[in-house]
Amino acid sequence: MKPVVVAGELNVDLILTGIDGPPVFGGEILARGLCHTPGSSSMICAMGLARLGTLVRFVGYVGDDERGRYCVDALARANVDVHGVIVDPSLETGLTVALSGAGDRALVTYAGAIAALRATDVGDDTLRGAAHLHVSSYFLQTALREGWPDLIARARGAGLTVSLDPGHDPSGHWDGGLRDILPRIDVFLPNEVEALAITGARDVDAALRELSTLCPTVAIKTGARGCVGVQRQDAPVRVPAYAIDAVDTTGAGDGFDAGFLHAWLNRLPLEACLRWGAACGALSTRALGGTPAQASVDDVLALIGGPA
Repeated sequence: MKPVVVAGELNVDLILTGIDGPPVFGGEILARGLCHTPGSSSMICAMGLARLGTLVRFVGYVGDDERGRYCVDALARANVDVHGVIVDPSLETGLTVALSGAGDRALVTYAGAIAALRATDVGDDTLRGAAHLHVSSYFLQTALREGWPDLIARARGAGLTVSLDPGHDPSGHWDGGLRDILPRIDVFLPNEVEALAITGARDVDAALRELSTLCPTVAIKTGARGCVGVQRQDAPVRVPAYAIDAVDTTGAGDGFDAGFLHAWLNRLPLEACLRWGAACGALSTRALGGTPAQASVDDVLALIGGPA
């Protein structure tokens, strides 16, 4: 298979687990566990794809600091091509503190270099010979967002397909030109909260119907209920979540993206793509952090009961 180009953010996750309730200013809560892992939606997805045997080229920014070196080393050890990672001494590598409870999590992010990547940093030489371009964290990558039309056009011209995971919008506006972009990409991978916020729909089915008029393939992650997707406005396909004794859900959605895209790039049917996504997302929760327990092909096949 030709490589996948992941253009995105790089930062470190500091995960505090066993949180019984949200913190409040002027107070203090205790965590029962702590983990320091590679973070960011783009990085977790890239490492998940590599774990499944997909060749991956990463383009992004880090600062000339300990966190940046940690991220680049983690990617390289996962067999991700890091020649496109730019070290800028004027920037600091970002950090996300994840507060992980029994049923959900809350994130506090210092963006650092996250917003620095521009479309022009994804050179034609990086796109050449690749099969696919994936971008996560649309709303955080403000500089990249400005050059999206040109980047998509260049990727299309080089024969690549394109996917996008929008991520959360801290501004709460849920726009930023996203609707203009969706008709130009092939796969859209929001979670339930994101899909509802972007469309203003009252439920997932309504959001899916609206998004499917804009993008050929849409897969919405619905947490413990699994996922639902549609291709070319056909009937929705639903896949339940796989039962896993979850340790931490950080990065599960990015693991889903890796599994879904791996199957989609291998031209599997939509239901199989959703099963691969659901399996990779579930299996990633077996350990603290989004990357330590990422699934191999054998892991996925064992969970879904053989080739999808």
